[in-house]
Amino acid sequence: MPLRVETMPPGPPRRDNVFRGIGLILLTTCFFTTSDVASKYLADHVPALQITWLRYCAFLAIILAIAFRTGKARLRTKRPVLQVLRGLGVVASSILFVSSLKYLAIADATATSFVTPLFVTALSIPLLGETVGWRRWLATLVGLVGVLIVVRPGGAGFQLASLLPVVSALSWAFGLIMTRMMSTTENPITTLAYSAIVGFIILTAMLPLQWQPLSGQTILIGMFIGIASTIGHWLLILAYRHADASLLAPFSYAQLLWASLFGYFLFAVLPDIWTLVGAVIIAGSGLYTAHRERIRARLIKA
Repeated sequence: MPLRVETMPPGPPRRDNVFRGIGLILLTTCFFTTSDVASKYLADHVPALQITWLRYCAFLAIILAIAFRTGKARLRTKRPVLQVLRGLGVVASSILFVSSLKYLAIADATATSFVTPLFVTALSIPLLGETVGWRRWLATLVGLVGVLIVVRPGGAGFQLASLLPVVSALSWAFGLIMTRMMSTTENPITTLAYSAIVGFIILTAMLPLQWQPLSGQTILIGMFIGIASTIGHWLLILAYRHADASLLAPFSYAQLLWASLFGYFLFAVLPDIWTLVGAVIIAGSGLYTAHRERIRARLIKA
């Protein structure tokens, strides 16, 4: 999965260390891109459901081991409905993004997925009751223009699979809204554990729809995907303990650079000029949205 800023509820009190936070974010982008590259490698001959299920097997094993090691109380939640809804949003996002990798270059899928903050802005009105000013709405519209440039509906190279990362971003944004709604009551380990459990149950139930025999190599790569993705999420949590999400946001876009480099060296594919133009517009609108979020947070505290 691509890196999405502000994806986890607050953990222990933050110890400000900007450079450590930036370093962790850059390392996180590398782990997420590595996971995506391995997913794309499997996507050519393994159904997306099975790839995502293998990832969740590793995710579940790691998170449950941590939860039991730190105390079974970590598995208790005060917001079970919201936890399930978040889990559904996250697993839907994972399936859709992995599905897109069979048809799209990694850089194209990654660039499109960065539209998540804009969907969060739109969903925060009906779900959180927030008031969104004209500046954030303008940034959202500009970001959507960037998405249209990357996807290019109606163009000669357009394919319906180009919409999969967009819907994936929308699903992730829904999960993020659920995270915000639980941020004052839930521990990050609890939230990760429930996301892993819900996702694993859903994927296991759906697995017969696209089941095919798996080789030992495929299983190992699937486990690697889960481990890399889980490490990426954990590093993301650690990064947020050292710096504000709005400050770290610009560095999260380094994932697009990694995606382009991996795409070129492993798959001999480079993003075209329009993908780069659209990605810059999406990133710019996302960064401005993060900036406005920071200002809004300061006003609330004041």
